[in-house]
Amino acid sequence: MSLSLRRHRRRKLKSEINVVPYIDVMLVLLVIFMITAPLLNLGVDVDLPKSNAKSLQQKTDPVVVQVDAAGNYFLAVKAGSNEAVSRDELRARLSAIVAQNRDAQVLIGADAKASYQTVTTAIDQLKAAGVQKVSLISSPEGRAK
Repeated sequence: MSLSLRRHRRRKLKSEINVVPYIDVMLVLLVIFMITAPLLNLGVDVDLPKSNAKSLQQKTDPVVVQVDAAGNYFLAVKAGSNEAVSRDELRARLSAIVAQNRDAQVLIGADAKASYQTVTTAIDQLKAAGVQKVSLISSPEGRAK
């Protein structure tokens, strides 16, 4: 009877994963890629036509509108010039600038403590003046000069 018990006893399955074959496959693939990678030619030789054309450069300084914490607007048309303007005057002066140069770029800088409504109003004034290119900048000091 003890013989019959031994025959019916099943072997327990191992719950281990043998990773040696996976490591072997990985190393073979690594060697294959190390050998073939330098042989790949990703570039295409192209003969470009010769030209004397220069790159496009913007010759004018961008117009900068700054908003301080108190809600005042400042307009800088030239680098270094910054003058306080009212909301209506801001729109009138920007309309004149856009009339002269349709592609004029306008940058908006605002104090960190300026209200969101004041900055939004400045953007609305720019759009009403017909400005097409508007970019937001941050002042390094966090305030309008």
